[in-house]
Amino acid sequence: MLIAMPNSSPAGHASEGAADSSDVVETRLWLEEHNWLYALLRSESNVAPTFRIPDLLSACVTLVFSRDDAAERIFGFLGTALVMRSPTTPRRRESLWRPQFELLHDLQCSPANRHPNPKFQLDQLTTACVALCQQEDASGAAVLVQARRNMVERHLTQLAPRHRR
Repeated sequence: MLIAMPNSSPAGHASEGAADSSDVVETRLWLEEHNWLYALLRSESNVAPTFRIPDLLSACVTLVFSRDDAAERIFGFLGTALVMRSPTTPRRRESLWRPQFELLHDLQCSPANRHPNPKFQLDQLTTACVALCQQEDASGAAVLVQARRNMVERHLTQLAPRHRR
């Protein structure tokens, strides 16, 4: 389940460079993958700046979708590993940035997630991205590098409308 978080600040009162809360979307993450992401959050490698869960989670999604076979890899994990877990596995509520949510939402609405294929929910797609990153690089170093790249991209995207005036 993903829902957009409401914008709680009055219009025009956001500080320069601050993200609008509507830029962040809530999701759920299966406990095993959440624990790995949380360990990365607390690791001594996560410094200057210290990235938070929305940055790390979004970096995982970006890394997986940066490859041409993203959908195949995600559905491969879902159809072999995640499907064997108990459907009552606990999940943690977390947030990610809207551009990465859009990637996951598009995949959820894709033909690969329609009849006659099983229907996977957004929390399962999100979890798959984290699991695939963990499998590829258990240290999380690539996730931290991608979090930096995503931060630069967000900043440049925020600047673009101002420069068109």
